[in-house]
Amino acid sequence: MDGTLLNSTASTERVWSRWARKHGLDVEAFLPTMHGRRGIDTIRGLNLPGVDPFVEALEVERGETEDLDGVVALPGAIAFLSSLPPECWAIVTSAPAALARARIGAAGLPFPAKIVTAEDVKIGKPDPTGYRLGAERLGVDPAQCLVFEDVLAGVQAGEAAGAQVAVITATHRNPLGTDHPTIASYEGLRVTVDAEKRLRIVARG
Repeated sequence: MDGTLLNSTASTERVWSRWARKHGLDVEAFLPTMHGRRGIDTIRGLNLPGVDPFVEALEVERGETEDLDGVVALPGAIAFLSSLPPECWAIVTSAPAALARARIGAAGLPFPAKIVTAEDVKIGKPDPTGYRLGAERLGVDPAQCLVFEDVLAGVQAGEAAGAQVAVITATHRNPLGTDHPTIASYEGLRVTVDAEKRLRIVARG
């Protein structure tokens, strides 16, 4: 969702920067490490003394849910999602459910019939559980799925789930460095569906 269908970078980094400064972290060094992961996994991995990851993650979530300034759909994302049969796509996000709903609404994206959020898994990306659960909810094998990702943890999760992976580069500041196909945005993508409900995504032109 974040970085693959919508851009929430400004909001995310404002909230996490405040949190990092409060805990005496080097903000510039910290920010690149938290994208694409569940907040609780990010905080738990820091092993900060006297810090309750659950409580702190809730604080960050409240901040992100309240700060939706600048949350926008990626170019072409709304049209692309609207062209997909509703039963053929899902969102698998590291965001908690309330934050996911808020950002999807702020960006004007169609809400998916199936969604996997932070609360649905015990371990977040790069663990593949989320993508396997997403495929299960769609009623397909992960190998039949194409995962759109923008961060390494997500790419690794898609790979481990056995799915195909495409990298969205719309919000990248630096190359991700993977061998997967890359897509700058959804503009120019066309979706076709055959009689057996198999989807094919092709670039126009």
